[in-house]
Amino acid sequence: MSSAPPDDILHRTDNGVSWITLNRPEAMNAVTWDQRERVIALLGEASADPAVRAVVITATGKGFCAGADLRGAPAAGERVAGDVARTIRLGAQRLITAVLDCEKPVIAAVNGTAAGIGAHLALACVRAAAEPARFIEVFVRRGLVPDGGGAYLLPRLVGPQKAKELMFFGDAVPAADAERLGLVNKVVPADELEKTARAWAGRLAQGPTRALALTKQLVNASLDVDRASALAAEAAAQEINMTTADANEGVASFVERRTPTYRGR
Repeated sequence: MSSAPPDDILHRTDNGVSWITLNRPEAMNAVTWDQRERVIALLGEASADPAVRAVVITATGKGFCAGADLRGAPAAGERVAGDVARTIRLGAQRLITAVLDCEKPVIAAVNGTAAGIGAHLALACVRAAAEPARFIEVFVRRGLVPDGGGAYLLPRLVGPQKAKELMFFGDAVPAADAERLGLVNKVVPADELEKTARAWAGRLAQGPTRALALTKQLVNASLDVDRASALAAEAAAQEINMTTADANEGVASFVERRTPTYRGR
């Protein structure tokens, strides 16, 4: 199996934070097959590694991710029935679900244009955006249906009518408008983006990691289940969480009136 060239994905772990950086600025970080597989693998490693307690996904240059790199995709006459669905299922959808299913909080530090699957990659995360960033549901411009979970994620953030508008017209949404719509959590000047992401990730890396993982699972499922199922899942999650050292530390620190020290266990 091929793998991304070492410089196409930059990776480091710093103070409990896994930093994943898309690094094809000359292509506005349009994501290749190899890059996608590397990001999926790093997210899986972050879930399994107790030393990693938060993840940041960001990019170099002026673009966060301009979508999928379609160079080398088979022409229409070369496809057979099932090829496209399989490619999407095993490709873009795996990338987005890797973010959603990662057992650590994932922050997107959106430095520039996030289009197509790049926008959906950001939407799957907690999002900080630089002022020059833009979000574009670019699929309609190419005569395509949104993929990579976009029609699942976007209505849950902005409602179905606004989601239709964004997907039908494919207009660029500037960062300030994206914040107003709920597409991003915070907009900051470009030179403060890394600082903001580092501060957020640092706080999360000092938090009760298993409680955050269970909370993430509950929130992800909340709009897809009925009330009884949601409440049952909540009770089960709390039951599991109360077996962790961090939960015991949190309760003890409250009783003892001191700041808790969480170790992610």
